[in-house]
Amino acid sequence: MKTHSFDVAVIGTGPAGLQAAIHASRKKVSVAVVGKIPKSSAYKAHVENFCCMPYATGEDLLAQGRQQAEKFGAVFFDEDVVSVERQAGAFRLSLEGGDALEAKALILAMGISRKKLGVPGEKELLGKGVSYCVECDANFFRGVPVAVVGCESAAVSGALTLLFTTDRVHLICEKLQVSENLAEKLRESAIELHEGRRVVEIAGDGAVEAVVLDDGSRIPVQGVFIERGAKGALEIATALGVDLDPESFQYVVTNKKQETNVPGVYAAGDICGPPWQIAKAVGEGCVAGLEAADYVRKLGEAD
Repeated sequence: MKTHSFDVAVIGTGPAGLQAAIHASRKKVSVAVVGKIPKSSAYKAHVENFCCMPYATGEDLLAQGRQQAEKFGAVFFDEDVVSVERQAGAFRLSLEGGDALEAKALILAMGISRKKLGVPGEKELLGKGVSYCVECDANFFRGVPVAVVGCESAAVSGALTLLFTTDRVHLICEKLQVSENLAEKLRESAIELHEGRRVVEIAGDGAVEAVVLDDGSRIPVQGVFIERGAKGALEIATALGVDLDPESFQYVVTNKKQETNVPGVYAAGDICGPPWQIAKAVGEGCVAGLEAADYVRKLGEAD
């Protein structure tokens, strides 16, 4: 497995991430963009309120944005991020395929979507055993049986993380959709995989007691982590120590330069809160890309 070094790493391939990559690359710093464009919330959108563009599909808009970013030198990694760490003044991103990226500055532009299950008990037991963030809440379930629901990288990496706090972890998914690297780690672990099954209910009276599967079976657990997709704002922000909005705990707090409270970490787009508009995302991405590039250049001057 390889480690790739860049000046700036952008997590997210929606309008905010692509615009950040374009502007950072044009400032002649090396830029990596991580994520899967079809997973962007804008991918299936019909765009008719974006200035100077009377109509476009989200798919076309993002494809053009990627081409622009690549033209200016940005390098794309069509993978999910499974973890982010701060290391000696830099940031290390572990990718689902096993490779890693190192960057001097980081731009968070991955959105905030929480894919819910929509089953009985999910809403009622939220905060009473139901969670959407392994990194945030794993310690509350130390030594007790838990279930992770999801088929992609966030679910598998979350389940592996939970093994540090408990030895009984169930992973429930209809069809596993991860890289061979993550699949191998899963096979070699103590995680109990329930593939081909679907959760139809989260049961409990005031707290989670079990998950009920579509075959009628019942798995006794005290925690249920719903991780349907890639790592999101809460997980990555929490790992880095980035401040979240104190009222909602869903959005990253930034200043007018799109800086977070962590030096070298910027954020743009839906992750910074409403309104959910491409115009806002592009504007914030522009600022974040310019500021991140300037930050890296100043680091070089200091050296």
